[in-house]
Amino acid sequence: MARYTGPSCKECRREGVKLYLKGERCTSDKCALNHRSTVPGQHGAARKKVSEYGMQLREKQKTRRYYGVLEKQFALYYEMAEKKEGMTGENLLILLERRLDNVVYRMGMASSRKEARQLVLHGHFTVNGKKATIPSILVKAGDVVAVKESRRDGAKIKSLAEAMDSRVKPKWIDADAANMSAKIVALPTREDIDFDFNEQLIVELYSK
Repeated sequence: MARYTGPSCKECRREGVKLYLKGERCTSDKCALNHRSTVPGQHGAARKKVSEYGMQLREKQKTRRYYGVLEKQFALYYEMAEKKEGMTGENLLILLERRLDNVVYRMGMASSRKEARQLVLHGHFTVNGKKATIPSILVKAGDVVAVKESRRDGAKIKSLAEAMDSRVKPKWIDADAANMSAKIVALPTREDIDFDFNEQLIVELYSK
């Protein structure tokens, strides 16, 4: 499976904003943006005039990197969003929010989406009682995501479960730390997405 294996902090520096790709490190003094806020590369510190296309591209890249999906995956999500009723940009963000790895992160069972993705790939979670190892599964209202029974005694899983209550969770997820599970009580809406996205720029980019 193709995936980005380079330094996560470089992605944040390239977009000029914290994407919270490394969990708690991003909120500490160790965050790379606190020390090197310039764009990576030899000419990163040089001021450059950004074109309209450049702004659209950066918004797309920021969104893609925030959710940890590759270019081809992102384009497929956009196609799905276009076919749905409503505003394409909002549909796109909602689809990305419904990914299983994002749900695991949102329910508080991982410190970052990257960690959540790894936990899912390693078979630590179930959806409605069935083992799920595909991070891109799209959850539905009424679905129950839980740690697999046979994995609950692991030290790593226990430490993550202990931190569940301290992590902020969206209202569309009803998390239960005691049972290491969460129920999707409703599909997310645009108002539930608390990161600063300008999805209209993405729509303009793909409409060219």
